[in-house]
Amino acid sequence: MTDRTPLITPVLLAGCFIILVSFAIRSAFGVFQIPIQEEFGWLRSDFSLAIAIQNLAWGLGAPIFGAIAERFTDRKAILLGILVYAVGLLLSAVATTPGQHNVLEMLVGFGIAGTGMGLILAIVGRAASDENRSMALAIATAAGSGGQIFGPPVAELLLQTLPLQTVFVLFAGAILTTLLTLPVLKAKPRDPNAPVSEPMGPAVARALKDPSFVLIFLGFFSCGYQLGFITAHFPAFVTELCGPIDPAGVLAGLGITTTSALGAVSISLIGLANIVGVLAAGWAGKRYLKKNLLAGIYLARTLVAAAFIMMPITPETVILFSLAMGALWLATIPLTSGLVGQLYGLKYMGTLYGVVFLSHQIGSFLGVWLGGRLYDVYGDYTLVWWIGVGVGLFSTLVHLPIRERAQPVPA
Repeated sequence: MTDRTPLITPVLLAGCFIILVSFAIRSAFGVFQIPIQEEFGWLRSDFSLAIAIQNLAWGLGAPIFGAIAERFTDRKAILLGILVYAVGLLLSAVATTPGQHNVLEMLVGFGIAGTGMGLILAIVGRAASDENRSMALAIATAAGSGGQIFGPPVAELLLQTLPLQTVFVLFAGAILTTLLTLPVLKAKPRDPNAPVSEPMGPAVARALKDPSFVLIFLGFFSCGYQLGFITAHFPAFVTELCGPIDPAGVLAGLGITTTSALGAVSISLIGLANIVGVLAAGWAGKRYLKKNLLAGIYLARTLVAAAFIMMPITPETVILFSLAMGALWLATIPLTSGLVGQLYGLKYMGTLYGVVFLSHQIGSFLGVWLGGRLYDVYGDYTLVWWIGVGVGLFSTLVHLPIRERAQPVPA
């Protein structure tokens, strides 16, 4: 019998809204780098460490929230994530030392885990039909890019007129609006007559013993490194190193007259281009081997990053890089999450994807922290950028041996 579940469902729309708001806030933290440095006189590495800890807490929280969802329902896990996110942002508004921010960004990171890709994609994946699942995951991922389009420039605009503490409070209010989606955010009930599958513990242990799962885990590291570094440091990178903006040029005509504004807009352009990239990845994931698509995406990222750092940093190259990297930005997410669901089933997809995502966030931690630390030591981002090129090539290679076929569940 044909499954007539439509592609666009209330679950998908609700999930998209949560991811959009969550990622709008998360992607704006890089815009705070220079304002916080100027207000408190911190080193670049001080706030970078706080953002890095946020990313690591996000990674640690992903499998935890996935397990909470599978044990206590999706909506309770998301409710907890929203509340923790809001509390972390509110407390960040009163933090005045690097140590305080380090602790509070852990709360923000756990909040992102409870409102981010791992949990929402698992819900969307279970609610979608087999035919629509790849595209539904891509649409939900694209919603994160939608948030990235608006978050950084809105933060930049707010910071021009409001204290940074007030902006944190406004962000806390924004994440609380996602509570309105909870009544409709639930996957279709499981068939009560379906056979009982293996418990979560053995399922996770079986996946961890599979070489393909280990390769997926290792390969996701560079995705986190590159995304974490660029999100946290690219606005400051552009502000400090980009050549002047022509006052009579197109950018000035669009209201982009300073390199700080261009730095915020560059993150938005990455998000805009990524909407096309993730939808294309979702389309391709139905037709081609996901492991080969992932290897191709990582190779393309490697080439784009290497070409950019070897060219003069001008407004034009910043825009070209943002669009090129944006097309590849989150295209790995629907393919990686879809590969996990394909290989190990949908029941524990949230937990298993959360385990894989931990590798992503370890990479993100290192990309963000090294960006700040090496900047303080050398005065620029060149070395940390070339490390990103190297780990991108590593991820290209480790995806090729993955055996892309469903793993049998023990009787």
